[in-house]
Amino acid sequence: MAEEITVASSSAPEAQVQTPERRPPRSGPGGGRESGGGRKYFRRKKVCKFCVEKIEAINYKDVRLLAQFVAESGKIVPRRLTGVCTPHQRRLSSAIKQARNIALLPFAGRAS
Repeated sequence: MAEEITVASSSAPEAQVQTPERRPPRSGPGGGRESGGGRKYFRRKKVCKFCVEKIEAINYKDVRLLAQFVAESGKIVPRRLTGVCTPHQRRLSSAIKQARNIALLPFAGRAS
């Protein structure tokens, strides 16, 4: 049932029917149509570094490569931030854990 509000005005002989204004739902980040049109930015789809460079084996001794995927706090950076595909992320995380266990990489970041 649609809400209808009837308003009788003294100057017009017939009643005017007003319906409440309905707005379309917002789509995507940054709003919908009424926020100035179009998207504000274009985010490029992240591609797996290991697939692009055709690196099959991720070696736990390659500290320079592994350090790129460890945050300053010492945490392993997730897939959605790095763009690494699922199989390579699994190999990467196990290689980082191996490197940590033999003290090639730190377990924790620097304490301030």
